[in-house]
Amino acid sequence: MTNTLPPIASPARTRAIMEEFGFRTKKQFGQNFLTNTDVLKRIVAAGGVGPDDDVIEIGPGIGALTEFLAVSAHQVLALEIDGNLLPVLAQTMAPYHNVEVVNQDVLQADLPAMIAEHFDGQHQVKVVANLPYYITTPILMHLLNAPIDIAGITVMMQKEVASRLTARPSTKDYGSLSIAVQLNMNVELAFTVNRNSFVPAPNVDSAIVVLSKRAEPLAEVEDHEAFTKLVKGSFAARRKTLWNNLQRLYGKAPDAKALITQALEAANIAPSVRAETLTIQQFADLQKNLAAVGLK
Repeated sequence: MTNTLPPIASPARTRAIMEEFGFRTKKQFGQNFLTNTDVLKRIVAAGGVGPDDDVIEIGPGIGALTEFLAVSAHQVLALEIDGNLLPVLAQTMAPYHNVEVVNQDVLQADLPAMIAEHFDGQHQVKVVANLPYYITTPILMHLLNAPIDIAGITVMMQKEVASRLTARPSTKDYGSLSIAVQLNMNVELAFTVNRNSFVPAPNVDSAIVVLSKRAEPLAEVEDHEAFTKLVKGSFAARRKTLWNNLQRLYGKAPDAKALITQALEAANIAPSVRAETLTIQQFADLQKNLAAVGLK
């Protein structure tokens, strides 16, 4: 089937699709539909999507980005949580035989099983998506922690969250999310997107972030659970010193304080600094020395 219709993302066609199906966007699913074809082209380009790629899309909506992915990729698997959008997507994706739409919450998805079922295993897998703002971080961590080989992740998110992902030490946006993502991933802010590119327009601007796996982690972490606990705890009260936050984590008893002091000295970290000044390597060193004195 040849597609002679205007792009789904053209404002007129978006309105026509929504009117035809009587569809109204739902806040609980973070639905904001892109109506800017230039932005969609740039997203696909930022992800480097080509015929050698199988692409997972999260939250296709009415198919605006899906359409551009279908033209460029080998295969597209679109996970849509809102069952009311399935008949819409069945119509809008009809011209594209390399698109499969599954009614699925990505946070509940068995991604390795889905990849094995829907892709042929002969192409690299990428994720390209316009993520719902309210659940961006859980989705990202779900993708990063899944036992799958993803060649790249290109996602749109709230600009504020993108700033946290790309932040460097000693900046106001640097925090536990920055560290969790940057430990194993290269993170690049590709471009920003004005809120007026959406229907309905959200209250904030957006940004496209591209993540790719590092050849080697920024630091060697032996106990990821303890490392995560340390990092999150160190940022629990950003305005307080590292020393204060570590006491909240490991205790204020004299014995605990002595062990914390010993670990800080071994890691060559002053207790008076704030967590935002520490590099990922310094956090890894500190966690290793805390474990050495029996604090986990």
